[in-house]
Amino acid sequence: MTKKYSYKEAGVDINLEADGVKALIRQLSYKRTGEHGMVGDVGHFAGMIDFGSKVLSLCTDGVGTKMRIADDLQDWTTVGIDCMAMNVNDMYVMNIEPIAFVDYIATEGIDTEQMIQIGVGLNEGARLSNLNIVGGETATLKGMINGLDLAGTCLGVQDKDKVVTGEKVAPGDIIIGVASTGVHSNGYTLARKVAEENGGYATVLPSGRTVGEALLVPTRIYSEVLDVCSKAVVHGMCHVTGGGLLNFLRISSYGFAIEDPLEVPEILAWIAEKGDLETNELYRTFNMGMGFAFIVPKESVETVLSMVKGSKVVGRVIEEHKVTLKGVEVN
Repeated sequence: MTKKYSYKEAGVDINLEADGVKALIRQLSYKRTGEHGMVGDVGHFAGMIDFGSKVLSLCTDGVGTKMRIADDLQDWTTVGIDCMAMNVNDMYVMNIEPIAFVDYIATEGIDTEQMIQIGVGLNEGARLSNLNIVGGETATLKGMINGLDLAGTCLGVQDKDKVVTGEKVAPGDIIIGVASTGVHSNGYTLARKVAEENGGYATVLPSGRTVGEALLVPTRIYSEVLDVCSKAVVHGMCHVTGGGLLNFLRISSYGFAIEDPLEVPEILAWIAEKGDLETNELYRTFNMGMGFAFIVPKESVETVLSMVKGSKVVGRVIEEHKVTLKGVEVN
């Protein structure tokens, strides 16, 4: 009998994490006085700071337990791209241009070859995002950390009147999904558990790629967003990361009906099959083939589709604040 899996059973409780983040945010009551105050509230994909006619933006994120797979396979060449992508994609959601980045590496001990490979990926991520890596921190934390953790913080800038917050999203708007490259950098606690208990990382998929190779494919960097927003009216965007489709609820008080989802990548289909995962669990844990989305008025649809590789209309905005997949609520 096939074993049933869940993200919670694997060790990550999404609901508990959400409660924990809310508890933390409730303590952040202090607001800077004088110039350069915060624009908006904590909780969007990136935070903004008033800077005259412009806003500066900051966000931070990491690679997560994808690093464990890199350690197991002794291949860290692409995790730097993941680190960069998880940050810059959160800025692209608001049409903010990333311009600078600092990385943070926590390790139980320095390995020169490992550092070289991580640097290769970070540099490629910087090239794809057109930003400068201006510094960072490497901390040896023997006795505190087992393995290696990679995270980063990104700085961005945009004219105030060009920032996309989602406030213009309205019922009837069209959702255009954009393809992911695979698992990206979320849900790996569950992905690892399924892989390790179903043949391991050397298992060969129908395409000929191993499970380990597929799991290390780097997160797509959606840098085309800036060009799209300069040529089409965009009401909102979504980076489909941890929480899957539930990320849409961060954008607007309206709801989102996904009616014709994108094709599921091979590795995610394999995880779904071997893990005997329920549809709700899949779409609230993984991107399931849609790593990014545009929410646009009907008149912008053809422009966006013509400019973005791997994009298609997947749904529409609805009145009620919820996310549905083919008519069934995701929660």
